[in-house]
Amino acid sequence: MRIGELAARAGTTTRTLRYYESRGLLPARRAGNGYRTYDESDLRLLRQIRTLQDFGFDLEETRPFVECLRAGHPEGDSCPASLAVYRRKLDELDALIGQLSTVRETVARQLARAELAAEAEAPGGPEPVCELGGDPW
Repeated sequence: MRIGELAARAGTTTRTLRYYESRGLLPARRAGNGYRTYDESDLRLLRQIRTLQDFGFDLEETRPFVECLRAGHPEGDSCPASLAVYRRKLDELDALIGQLSTVRETVARQLARAELAAEAEAPGGPEPVCELGGDPW
């Protein structure tokens, strides 16, 4: 198949495919007329790359998965290098989750403090009034 068909079947653009080719992730085979040619295995590589990128992997992190498929393995994550990338990504995600949990706890404490301060300033104070004028509804 030609580049346009592969791009359409993979749900991407020809520009993206040429970029993957320049990065060595997609083979650069040419027909006698100079057109790029692809087959079903190339579509499989692209689907692996796109899936991993959807999960937050950067393009270079997809390389071991692509190489695993190219080596003839049935799945891109059945090679030791791919498993190592999974482990690193999980460590990265765990660190981010920890950071987000810390930020959430800080914001929750700030909210609780602010709510207590607001209650102390105006216990049973007047109802809020819209200062923009007009009917409320």
